[in-house]
Amino acid sequence: MTKKQRASAIIERLKQEYPQTCCTLDYDQAWKLLVSVRLAAQCTDARVNVVVEKLYEKYPDVDALAEAPVEEIERIVHPCGLGNSKARDISACMKMLRDRFGGKVPDDFDELLSLPGVGRKSANLIMGDVFGKPAIVTDTHCIRLVNRMGLVDGVKEPGKVEQELRKLIPPAEGNDFCHRLVDHGRTVCTARTKPFCDRCCVADLCRRVGVD
Repeated sequence: MTKKQRASAIIERLKQEYPQTCCTLDYDQAWKLLVSVRLAAQCTDARVNVVVEKLYEKYPDVDALAEAPVEEIERIVHPCGLGNSKARDISACMKMLRDRFGGKVPDDFDELLSLPGVGRKSANLIMGDVFGKPAIVTDTHCIRLVNRMGLVDGVKEPGKVEQELRKLIPPAEGNDFCHRLVDHGRTVCTARTKPFCDRCCVADLCRRVGVD
């Protein structure tokens, strides 16, 4: 079985196991997902979802958040960690959305990358979840699991993992595949404990790289 064939089989198994997968960051507008994904760096999605409620209560739209003092943003988002740098990026990002993009989140990948605090992972998440375009979101779960499964070989740099997966994963499947890897990584193929291979839906397809 080739890597591409195994990837196809893994996609189908994960679909059956996690049929209702989705982003675990709460948002109802594209700009809010931009904010949340920046806050989620080195922070749990659950905590981000709580913190942003207070942020949006005080600053309910792009213009309001663009005008907010960075110090006030930092005070609110401090529980997410790295408050100073995250607050600066959020402020600068909202200003650019307001001044350059008419308050709208662009649906062009390169334009998303031009926004402060937005890297490839964040841009892919926006492209896939908001605009329904092909995307590969290489977060920590994705990188860990595709290496364990043997879909990539010892590649840990997110951009390189993304390139390798684009060769294996059909464009229409990429976004949900990555969300399902998060689901699987949290419940079965865990990082902080030995993975639960005995109840893994892809155990017979997995190379178990690095698993004793």
